[in-house]
Amino acid sequence: MKYALIAGNGRFPFLVLEAARGQGITMTVAAIREEADAELQSQAESFHWIGLGELSKLIDILKSENVTHAVMAGQVKHAQIFSSLRPDWRLAKLLLMLPRKNTDSLIGAVAKVLADEGITLIDSTAFLKNFMAAPGLLTRRSPNEAERGDLDYGRGIARQIARMDVGQSVVICERACVAVEAMEGTDAAIARAASFANGRPLTVVKVAKPKQDMRFDVPVIGPATIRAMRAAGATALGIDAGRTLLIDREQLVREADDAGIAIEAAESEA
Repeated sequence: MKYALIAGNGRFPFLVLEAARGQGITMTVAAIREEADAELQSQAESFHWIGLGELSKLIDILKSENVTHAVMAGQVKHAQIFSSLRPDWRLAKLLLMLPRKNTDSLIGAVAKVLADEGITLIDSTAFLKNFMAAPGLLTRRSPNEAERGDLDYGRGIARQIARMDVGQSVVICERACVAVEAMEGTDAAIARAASFANGRPLTVVKVAKPKQDMRFDVPVIGPATIRAMRAAGATALGIDAGRTLLIDREQLVREADDAGIAIEAAESEA
């Protein structure tokens, strides 16, 4: 088998490359020009830039490299997909056939096109199982009574919006939902929530979809999430165990402890 990494932004692609290398696997990298970090080029033996809408070029690259299995890692902003996408003929044809234009439908259809070309899209965390959140408390501090109530309330709402493929995160204040994540992403939703809270503490809940396709759009938190929470006055974070990827875990937990933020991973819905 020969592997490829289809890379978006953030640290996720670097972690995949490093973990694969530790298992003796080298990867061809197809980096999305509008999103990926140029530093990836120095980390890969075989590297190619592709535009966000260049599905034909992606397939040509993977086939020329004899790739049989591909991993998608790194964020591609949802707003970028729907506002900046300039599809080539193959992707334009695919878009016309989609019954819904949400991200799951689009990337799921791309996965089907890749499969038809003999390229299997695999679980994006396949090389990173040790980076997934285990059940329980991640930080020194446990959620207090008020935060516990907001976490329980927020999980119910978050699972509803995730089920509808709207977003994965909500921000709660005193058992009221003050922000729902949509295309802007978790950090932007947290920042927006701060404008409604008037200095009151916020609680953030991020969940996987009920039938989360682990090949793409896996929930991810990292130090940037903690910084966004700290700036907004958020004091607790609830995530799904087993289906949330922790980026730079030691730094993440250290910054949360320094900020007095409690992080708890709960068993997720199947």
